[in-house]
Amino acid sequence: MIEGESSRTAERMALERAAHQVADSPVVFADPLAIGMLRPEQAALLREHPERFHGSPIAKRRRAIVVVRSRIAEDEIARAADRGVTQYVVLGAGLDTFAYRNPHASVRVFEVDQPSTQRLKHERLATAGIAVPDNLTWVPFDFTRQTLPDALAAAGFDRTKPAVFAWLGVVMYLERLDAIETLRYISTLPTGTAVVFDYALPPEVTPWLVRCFYRRTLKGFARQGEPWISFFTPTPLRAELSQLGFTDIEDLAGDDVNRRYLGSRWNGLTASGFGRIVIARRM
Repeated sequence: MIEGESSRTAERMALERAAHQVADSPVVFADPLAIGMLRPEQAALLREHPERFHGSPIAKRRRAIVVVRSRIAEDEIARAADRGVTQYVVLGAGLDTFAYRNPHASVRVFEVDQPSTQRLKHERLATAGIAVPDNLTWVPFDFTRQTLPDALAAAGFDRTKPAVFAWLGVVMYLERLDAIETLRYISTLPTGTAVVFDYALPPEVTPWLVRCFYRRTLKGFARQGEPWISFFTPTPLRAELSQLGFTDIEDLAGDDVNRRYLGSRWNGLTASGFGRIVIARRM
């Protein structure tokens, strides 16, 4: 992202989540607050002309991965809360709304993000009239200049207790070593800890038709000042996660996502082939 500016990716992802509420049926991921995170003029257009947001097949593939990864993360914290986990960390929270509709009274949410993006979020929440709950802690953080353990400790995170981490739409913007170090830290937390994250495949391992579109997409992100710089392949990544101490690892490809969450749909909402979603747990 550009220094001192809020994340453009956060804005795009907020629009995807909001559009899903009106453009797709049935919804995979219910988020009644999503539209409140948009710019007022954008929210008005979505309410008045939802048909404009149905999108092309390419747009639907992008929206599919955004909403499914959010669904997976929130399903994970729901199961963990039932087991007694009381900490949920949203890394790169952007304009995510879970904390403001959190159904788990015992779960404290830590929203970790760049200060500039957090300022934008404060503004959007105020405009939408969405209250900030008592069980939410904001953690201003620069992934490239601070250490996550220090930032979380300063915010009151208890590393002697397990937690669920949602790390969505972030890994591809980080240096590979920074991503692994974050996973290493999460792996040191107690049994019961889990992390949900998504990652991008290297273009060269995708089918050639996908590869052409994929490379154009990557160039577009770079022009916007938010290039993807980190890529992983499934087998080596699984080995690294195992070495770090994660004992239960699910790595979902597009076809897995489609079978599990997007089957029998009439509107063509399907996941793409160059992004994958991981749920890694310490059991």
